[in-house]
Amino acid sequence: MTAKEEWAFPRELQPRAGEVDFDLSAALNAVVALRADVPEDAFTASILGTERTGNGVVIREDGLILTIGYLITEAETIWLTANDGTVVQGYPLAYDFTTGLGLVQPLGRLGVKPLMSGSVALVEIEDDVIVIGHGGHAHALKARIIDKREFAGYWEYVLDEALFTAPAHPEWSGAALVGDDGRLIGIGSLLVQEQVDEDTVHGNMFVPIDLLAPIVDDLVGQGRRAGLARPWLGVYAAEVKERLVVSALASGGPAERAGVQPGDVVLEVGGQRVSELAPFFRAIWRLGPAGTDIPLVLFRDGARVDVKIHSAERGDFLKKPRLQ
Repeated sequence: MTAKEEWAFPRELQPRAGEVDFDLSAALNAVVALRADVPEDAFTASILGTERTGNGVVIREDGLILTIGYLITEAETIWLTANDGTVVQGYPLAYDFTTGLGLVQPLGRLGVKPLMSGSVALVEIEDDVIVIGHGGHAHALKARIIDKREFAGYWEYVLDEALFTAPAHPEWSGAALVGDDGRLIGIGSLLVQEQVDEDTVHGNMFVPIDLLAPIVDDLVGQGRRAGLARPWLGVYAAEVKERLVVSALASGGPAERAGVQPGDVVLEVGGQRVSELAPFFRAIWRLGPAGTDIPLVLFRDGARVDVKIHSAERGDFLKKPRLQ
């Protein structure tokens, strides 16, 4: 018995065919298991690990798979497993840092029908949805939308609008969020704690599917979105008591090389006062593309510290996929 077969949601939490107006079986089968092996010397190995497991969703007739990008970044090998036990190797086509989405091309036939895309514009708070992980009914969860709002991640990441669901799916990475029309509306990214009324609930954050359409052709054809890359500093920051504090730094990254230190309080970016993550990152990105010098005003040990960080392109620090 595999680890995937050893657990299941209670039957009352699993969706059933008679409860939906679409082909539930086809939707369940469109989600495959994904395992990525990453070299120990990879830039992200110490943060994300060298053995990463999650899910992917078949989204095109040619087998193209959509997942969350952190699963496949710097992957040396990728294995994909369908619900019927078919296993094929995959190739990491792209990881888009702006959206967080990743694409994988199977190197064999999975024999899986694609899950068609919907839109978050048609989804409202309190709507019923289904979160699907690989493994069929046992790993599909009836949930609801509890919020739609901006999300900022400490790793220099902002979504104008993300989807938040509850209850939480324990294998959320790359899971499919499906609306009541059976269409894909989001890709699982995080486990989160959300405040609902006066209660704190565990849930998941999903990247909206709408972000893929404008960039998918570039990602498939070029391995990246068109245009110049955003500047990256390698700063991990957190909001602490209405202050923006540097919690850690990417080893060897631009900020570390410029002398930024954990514990520094960020006061300004390019003359703009900041105290929250999203405005901080957007202020950086407005100054120019990767390679732009980013002036910061910091507060350290009771004194003002001015630094100028020569930004970089994040992808330059990562191992590139090898042709199979």
